[in-house]
Amino acid sequence: MTLNEKQQTLCEEHGFDFSGLSAVFLNCTLKPSGEFSHTEALLQVSKAIMEANGVTTKLLRPVDFVLPPGVYPDMTEHGFDSDDWPQLCLQVMESDILLIGTPIWLGEESSVCRRVIERLYGESGKLNDKGQYIYYGRVGGCIVTGNEDGIKHCAMTVLYALQHLGYTIPPQADAGWIGEAGPGPSYADKGSGGPENVFTQRNTTFMTWNLLHMARMLRDFGGIPAHGNQRSEWEAGCRFDHPNPEYR
Repeated sequence: MTLNEKQQTLCEEHGFDFSGLSAVFLNCTLKPSGEFSHTEALLQVSKAIMEANGVTTKLLRPVDFVLPPGVYPDMTEHGFDSDDWPQLCLQVMESDILLIGTPIWLGEESSVCRRVIERLYGESGKLNDKGQYIYYGRVGGCIVTGNEDGIKHCAMTVLYALQHLGYTIPPQADAGWIGEAGPGPSYADKGSGGPENVFTQRNTTFMTWNLLHMARMLRDFGGIPAHGNQRSEWEAGCRFDHPNPEYR
């Protein structure tokens, strides 16, 4: 397809500066590194767009890490012999954007994805330097792939969890691909139609740019304004116009 002059300008001379932003892609496939992942193939589309715009990216597979079940920052303090979550968490905390990718199994996100969300939750009681919850000022999205229905259901679950923890979710922050129901070609298989699917590629592109725009706005604005949402101030007695100042 040949782009007209206006389209070419929009693609190449948009004038936005995303330098200084960073993104972590967590591919919650069940397959360890070295095995091909269809979820990762779609995540790579978003990753390529970000890198083309100067964003520093990391793509990790949580299944490669020892992640015990639990909702505490370090599960070695709660009976487990080892826990790689602190090192994985450090990379999440250093990023402006978190994009979670997951396959669909029995209509739900993968067990690895649920484990990641539980471990993210384990950090949610911490506060940033403004007294807000630790994930404030960060942006989240998700990618879903599979051979059964459930993209919107899985996205709803993942994005709800992220926003509840404090992530900002921009418009249309999810994308995905599902092939014909039942056994058959997966996203990146020859002849699947996944990489050529206009709906999937458009949504992945829109999602990526929405994540970039939101992250840029939050970074430039200094995050979410720190008023009315500071747990540290609430615990100190400030009630932020709550009609009952004696509320405990």
